[in-house]
Amino acid sequence: MRILILGTGGMANQHAKHFAAIEGVTLAGGVDVDPARVEAFCTTHNIERGFGSLDAALAWGEFDAIANVTPDSVHYPTTMAALKAGKHVFCEKPLATDHAKAMEMTEAAEAAGLVNMVNLTYRNVSQLQKMREIVQSGAIGKVKHFEASYLQSWLVSKAWGDWRTESQWLWRLSKKHGSNGVLGDIGVHILDFAAYGAGSDFSKVFCRLETFEKAENNRIGEYDLDANDSFAMTAQLENGALGVIHATRWATGHFNELRLRVYGELGSVEVQHRHDWSKLVTCLGADAETGTWTDVEVDVVPTNYMRFVDAVRAGKNQEPSFRHATNIQKVLDLATTTDRDRMEHSV
Repeated sequence: MRILILGTGGMANQHAKHFAAIEGVTLAGGVDVDPARVEAFCTTHNIERGFGSLDAALAWGEFDAIANVTPDSVHYPTTMAALKAGKHVFCEKPLATDHAKAMEMTEAAEAAGLVNMVNLTYRNVSQLQKMREIVQSGAIGKVKHFEASYLQSWLVSKAWGDWRTESQWLWRLSKKHGSNGVLGDIGVHILDFAAYGAGSDFSKVFCRLETFEKAENNRIGEYDLDANDSFAMTAQLENGALGVIHATRWATGHFNELRLRVYGELGSVEVQHRHDWSKLVTCLGADAETGTWTDVEVDVVPTNYMRFVDAVRAGKNQEPSFRHATNIQKVLDLATTTDRDRMEHSV
């Protein structure tokens, strides 16, 4: 199987590393509008060809699938071009910048019978997979409540670099550079984390967004720092559970941490995932009477990269699919609408 890496920025290195490690997979080409960057990327990952545009790569065409690692606003046109050329697509999140574009991408992929998946990376967390298994087994009974958070601190820490001077961070704070803020960047992750772990999709949401002052006139160079920095959401799932979801880039002391707690009639389960470790704990059966929590050991699960390759080889789509990501995008769009309207909306 031959894969083209479209976009050679930071996350592309993870795609190249993971796909190259899969037996029988060849990194056939790299694409970037920056000639120096694509050349360096191809040299680093021993990729045979570099291209300055997707059109040039498609004209060559000697590959089976595309890993789309372009900026968010470029996902739609590049994915549509790839699908039209008959290529399977593994797209970075979010699938698109709005629900309408995401749905068009989904319908095009499905109509063409092409494998389509979105790299919602926290599906790779074994503890989350085990949580879903526990919830769906009925071990915690009917789910009543949940709470989910995604905490980052790169606006108050230089652990990942200085956002004030580095374009890779500044663009995430600017609407005109394609950012939908923390809601679009990591909101898509925590929404998927919560719905997947709790075993149910969303039915209703209400969200508040906030953009904080970060520089004089909230501007640094060409970047207007106008994208949201934090959100707080109340949500109801189709299974009836009520919960809260929040995310921020101002969580001092938390570099990159997701947490999900799911509470049922018979017990509860919690996943905590950080950049350096993950943990799953349960409170089930008689332990519910004493409030005793138990650590649960889990087995490693296949990554999204592995499952995409398996899907292409088998000719059968796997999750998370474009359609799933499109449903999440609808919730993200509604979150912005509810912030504007100051009222809850149904999904």
